[in-house]
Amino acid sequence: MTLLEGLQILVIGLGTVFLVLVSLSGAVALESKIFGLFGKSKKVEPADEAATSSEEAPVVKAASGELKLIDVDERTAAMIMAIVSDESQIPLSELNFKYIKAID
Repeated sequence: MTLLEGLQILVIGLGTVFLVLVSLSGAVALESKIFGLFGKSKKVEPADEAATSSEEAPVVKAASGELKLIDVDERTAAMIMAIVSDESQIPLSELNFKYIKAID
């Protein structure tokens, strides 16, 4: 195989790979648009959404439970509960902690 034949094979191979990648990129973009049309069947304006969510939000009245602190001060326990609430994206009022224990 000469140098010229090797370069021709190289160009054809790279061109084929590039065309396949471009076609895959187009297919993914097309599927994204198609699935986006099915997913967004109804658009609600943000102002209307806030008004309806405040009207429909149920008010939960729950009795406060007891929290046992084992070798932990109140400040540390409050920080732990805030971190758990933030990381889990669950409001602190919906979480129920039974005890917090320090691990040595």
